[in-house]
Amino acid sequence: MENEHPFQIPLPISCGAQGRIFSYVQLEVPFCSLGVLPLILSLCSSEKGLALSKPPTFSIIQTTVSTEGMPQTLSSTSMFTPCGFSPHLHTSKEDEQGGLIFQDGNLTSASLDALIQHLIPTTDYYPEKAYIFTFLLSSRLFIEPHELLSRVCHKCIEQQRLDDPVLDKARIRKFGPKILQLLTEWTETFPYDFQEERMIGHLKDMIHRIAPCDEAYWKKMNQLLQTLNQKLATLSRGQEGIVKISAAVSDKLVAFKSKPPSIQREILSVCSDPYTLAQQLTHVELERLSHIGPEEFVQAFVHKDPLDGTKTCFSEQKKTSNLEAYVKWFNRLCYLVATEICMPAKKKQRAQVIEFFIDVARECFNIGNFNSLMAIISGMNMSPVSRLKKTWSKVKTAKFFILEHQMDPTGNFYNYRTALRGAAHRSLTAHSNREKIVIPFFSLLIKDIYFLNEGCANRLPNGHVNFEKFLELAKQVGEFITWKQVECPFEQDPNIIHYLHTAPIFTEDGLYLASYESESPENQTEKDRWKSLRSTILGKT
Repeated sequence: MENEHPFQIPLPISCGAQGRIFSYVQLEVPFCSLGVLPLILSLCSSEKGLALSKPPTFSIIQTTVSTEGMPQTLSSTSMFTPCGFSPHLHTSKEDEQGGLIFQDGNLTSASLDALIQHLIPTTDYYPEKAYIFTFLLSSRLFIEPHELLSRVCHKCIEQQRLDDPVLDKARIRKFGPKILQLLTEWTETFPYDFQEERMIGHLKDMIHRIAPCDEAYWKKMNQLLQTLNQKLATLSRGQEGIVKISAAVSDKLVAFKSKPPSIQREILSVCSDPYTLAQQLTHVELERLSHIGPEEFVQAFVHKDPLDGTKTCFSEQKKTSNLEAYVKWFNRLCYLVATEICMPAKKKQRAQVIEFFIDVARECFNIGNFNSLMAIISGMNMSPVSRLKKTWSKVKTAKFFILEHQMDPTGNFYNYRTALRGAAHRSLTAHSNREKIVIPFFSLLIKDIYFLNEGCANRLPNGHVNFEKFLELAKQVGEFITWKQVECPFEQDPNIIHYLHTAPIFTEDGLYLASYESESPENQTEKDRWKSLRSTILGKT
């Protein structure tokens, strides 16, 4: 099912005139089940310095698995080493013969059947956490989750002889904790998979088969299902809240100075402290990020593999609604900033709003909220705002130019990536949630993932799954998943949050008209556009 309305992503593509670092384009991209962002950042690919950079590396923390108890679970950021899996994971000759191909001790490719078998625990084997996350993330390009879980359960039943009239309790007591751990990791990391009844059915069936050997398994199953239900309920409430907010938002043009609307307030009347607004923006960012599942990054770019004769998974369902909602939030914040600047009648007030947002952007940078930072800079660099020369002449722009420099696209956003690495390092060594906050510039993250996806085939010519590609994908997505799980440490202000979500914003034409009403057109092209907009929007000639 296709969602026909497009969304827009403001993309910084070049250095502008008059001292501005950026010029921006608005890309309209239709969301559809076969690829949510198919070429969203293709304009960047030809620009100087915008080539895909190598993803950041991760720290080494190894997993130790006890055959007598539950395996240890690691955080997403500790799954990977720079070269792939933890150093102690090495292939055996039997693994090679079973269809797994290793290079320098790292799994690089394999048949889908071999990868599925590698996922399945035994009495004395449990897969690496990095492998579990990478395969569960990427496998949906080749097999739907319910079918994968069905095959995993079927193989477990065969290998552990769970259909035998008399079960080997000693064997199952070694196997049971491992299959429970695998199912727990799956439900915790990819909870949306278990919205399907078939997934819950497979999960319950497996537990029912091993439970007679140890009553503790019943308790663990109930805990697993209870935690899963609570998580799905929380995610569902969050999604419903976003839908309600979207329905309440007015994107229609608000009236101008000649007809001041009673419902329209200005941001400074709601929040006059830049640090407070930066905190509330961080609340919104983390709340929206919390609903994005890691699988959405894969499903965003899904397309039919020419070497795969089967139809693409998820071709009948839209699976990127949370990612789409987050991109829309970024666009809304851009337009809200531009609207707040263009709305005041006096240039002194407009300059005051600009300086306020510069301070908000600086606080966002200090917090580690790079997405709101870029949205604010994007809003201030939109043409209807940047053309207000008389207004800008009243602004102390030194701090603004410093922020622009930090987000300069030169060298594939080298300055921003350096700052992001600094924030990521602070997060790893943090002693409080305040220091753990890392909210990346989302459009650039999507661009990196897009070029990684487009630059490497899902399958190799021999039909093997290109696991090396998906390991790189998992590195990027895994770090993002860790960042989005941080609990916001700032106290929430409902009035400010409500304003950010529901304040009316100008359309693009509305912004231009407001800009021309504030500072007269400078050339014939602007004069013609002003006349046309006054006619179509205000009904004036």
